[in-house]
Amino acid sequence: MAPLFYFIQPRKSRQEAWCDKEQCFPCNTMPSKKRKFGDAGERIAEKYLKDKGYIIVEKNYLKPWGEIDLVAKKQGSLIFCEVKTRDAKHVQHYLAESSVNRLKIKKLQKICETYLMEHRLPYSQKWQIDVLAIAIDKEKKKARIKHFENAVWERVY
Repeated sequence: MAPLFYFIQPRKSRQEAWCDKEQCFPCNTMPSKKRKFGDAGERIAEKYLKDKGYIIVEKNYLKPWGEIDLVAKKQGSLIFCEVKTRDAKHVQHYLAESSVNRLKIKKLQKICETYLMEHRLPYSQKWQIDVLAIAIDKEKKKARIKHFENAVWERVY
């Protein structure tokens, strides 16, 4: 009889987490432009948070049901950061922060609770979910950052 559940082994990269086959097409390709652009936004967010006094605990915490871009600590609180990156040319038409909708909030809450349980943190641990909206101007090589602290503060059903 087959087991009812299985544990996913940690992988080295984000792409490998979804496939066990070595010959899998997505696992053997270069990251897309969109992926590279998002990674650049995460690096900008990381630098921004460090400059503000946050300590980065973990990057790209990944499970099959979701991902936390950055996990940081400040003043005893654990901060889970969702980073949304957009091209500055198109930001007035579609704000990065508006993509954190009801479904995304539920996923974020689930993955944050998973992180807390997996790391055996006490129930009394203070934590929050922040959203960092980043608009990158590729031509000027500048980024505009909006930091929404404790952006997800109520349980969404």
